[in-house]
Amino acid sequence: MVSRRTSRSADGQSESVDNELLAALPPADRDRIVPALEVVPLTLKALVQKAGEPVRYIYFPAGGFLSVVTILEDGAMVEVATVGREGAVGVTAALEGATAEAAAIVQGETQSCYRMAADVFRREMDRRGAFYDLITRYAHAFVGFVMQSTACNAVHSVEQRLARWLLMAQDRMAANEFPLTQEFVAMMLGANRSTVTVVAGTLQKAGLITYHRGRVTILEREKLEQASCECYRVTTKLLRSVTSSGRRQQR
Repeated sequence: MVSRRTSRSADGQSESVDNELLAALPPADRDRIVPALEVVPLTLKALVQKAGEPVRYIYFPAGGFLSVVTILEDGAMVEVATVGREGAVGVTAALEGATAEAAAIVQGETQSCYRMAADVFRREMDRRGAFYDLITRYAHAFVGFVMQSTACNAVHSVEQRLARWLLMAQDRMAANEFPLTQEFVAMMLGANRSTVTVVAGTLQKAGLITYHRGRVTILEREKLEQASCECYRVTTKLLRSVTSSGRRQQR
């Protein structure tokens, strides 16, 4: 994995950042933190965090997204959350010697992700300043996100859940077309491939998407929102509230 240190602009200030958590920090905190970050690419299907292993880095995506997955005893993986530019992966490193509760896999690749060493992260958290407040709000929102997703998986149809996931993926990729394999859809939905084929076919026949050779294209965003459940709206609002409240406090 190629990495580079973030740079400073000609006037000595840190460069702007595309991750929404980092961008929501007060300028003084951002200028202190950004030079300690590395910019690394996120390659499709790369495993950036392993369950049960110490957290070495915290990842702040500047594009694309990661899937946080639970791995069962038989090796099967089930997605419990996705993280894009609105969040971070590895925040449990705030606890000394903490290990990852779940694995994190790249599902939407990008050339820019900010990576912070765990010791730097803990040092910033120990300041109990703006960074601590922001990460704490995000951690609470992330728990709410996982809880909403759990309820969604229990009571909503596979079609609604797939529509919701596609909307979130489109938001994070900022594109109408992106890679999506049947294998991953099955993992994400906790369903078998035959179910995936039927559900994807239903959305395609309705003219909402096209799906061919591992790539999906969103054709009708508004209709896809109608096909989704309320969980897309609820979780999106929840995550956006983290940085919107941070910006209000800076005024």
